[in-house]
Amino acid sequence: MNHLVDLDELFSYSNVSDYSSYSPSLDDFLSTVGMSAPCRREPGAVMRPALAALYGLVFLFNVVGNSLVALVVLHNRPHRTVTDVYLLNLAGADLLFALTLPFWAAYQVTGWLFGTVLCKLVSVLQDLNFYSGVLLLACISVDRYLAIVHATRSAAHQRRWVVFVCLGLWILSFLLALPALVLRDVFTPPNSTPVCYENMGKDTARWRVILRLLQQTFGFLLPLLVMLFCYGRTLAVLFRARMGQKHRAMRVVLAVVLVFLLCWLPYNVILVIDSLMWVKVLTDSCGLRDHVDRALVVTPVLGYLHSCLNPIVYAFVGQKFRHSLLRILAARGLVSKDFLVRHRIPSSQSSSVANITTV
Repeated sequence: MNHLVDLDELFSYSNVSDYSSYSPSLDDFLSTVGMSAPCRREPGAVMRPALAALYGLVFLFNVVGNSLVALVVLHNRPHRTVTDVYLLNLAGADLLFALTLPFWAAYQVTGWLFGTVLCKLVSVLQDLNFYSGVLLLACISVDRYLAIVHATRSAAHQRRWVVFVCLGLWILSFLLALPALVLRDVFTPPNSTPVCYENMGKDTARWRVILRLLQQTFGFLLPLLVMLFCYGRTLAVLFRARMGQKHRAMRVVLAVVLVFLLCWLPYNVILVIDSLMWVKVLTDSCGLRDHVDRALVVTPVLGYLHSCLNPIVYAFVGQKFRHSLLRILAARGLVSKDFLVRHRIPSSQSSSVANITTV
C-alpha cells in the first residue's frame, strides 16, 4: 500500500508543492512522475516534529505490547490454539513494522538520509505489515467459522496445517508488497531534503491505478469480504444456539477486526477516491484535491497507531490473556502471588489459558 512515505507526500505527491518555487527544475520532476503543477502550497514544517514524536510513542507501545503478546503465546505452547498461532504471527508483523518507525520519524525531521536500499526495504516492511495483518485476520475468521459453524476436526489436526497456511500467507503478503521493492527510489528536490517516493516514470497515473487495483483487491477487499461472511455466519449460529461461552470467546477476535477496520478502512476509501481522481473519473479540482490530500495525511496515521492497539485490546477484553500474563510475571517475581490470586479467573474457564482470544 506504500502508506505514509511522507505524510506531506503520500501517493498524490503533494510533497512537490513544497518545492513550487524552484521551477523549471520542479516542472521537470513533475513531468517525470506524470503530474501537473499542484493547486497550492501545503505547509508541513509545524506538523513534522509532532509526527516524529508520535511515531516514537507508537514504536515504544508497539514493541512492549507485541512482545508481551508473543511471550504469552510462546510460554503456553501446550494450550496454544490455531487462532493463537495467527495472533502470534500478527504480533510478529507488527514488530517488523516497528523497525520502520525510527526511519519514518527521522524522515519527518531531516528528509530521507538513509539511501535507496533502506528506502526500498523500509517501504516493503511497511507494506508487509498491512497485507499480512489483513490476511491473518481473514484466516482467523475462517478458523472461527469452521470451528463453530461446521465443528471441524480436532485442534491438533488443524495445528498441523496452520504452519503451511501462515507460510503461504507471508509469501502472498511479500508479493503484494513487492512493488515497493521495485519502484521505491530516492529523489532530492532542488534546495531541499531527499524524499523516498514511487518512481513510476511518465506512466505514473496508469501504473499507480493498476497497482492499487491489484493490491486493494487481493490485500484488502477480498479478505474483508471473507471476514464479513465468516463472522456473519458464525455470529448467527451463536445467537441461534445461545452458546454463551463461545459467544464470549468471540469478543476479542471481533474487537481485533473492528480495530483493524477503524484504523485502515478510512485510508483505503480515500485511496480509492485519489485513484479515481488520477484517472479523471472524478474531477481533480483544487478543492477536492485539498480535501483528499489532507485525508491522505490524517488517515494513514490511524494505520500506524493500529500496530500497537491489538495488545491493548487483548489486555482490556481478553481475560485469559491477562491471567496468562500475570502468571508469567508472578513466576519471575514481578507480581506478588496474592495479586495473582485476587485476579485469577475461575477454574472452569482456565483450561486453555494461552487462548488469548477467549474472554
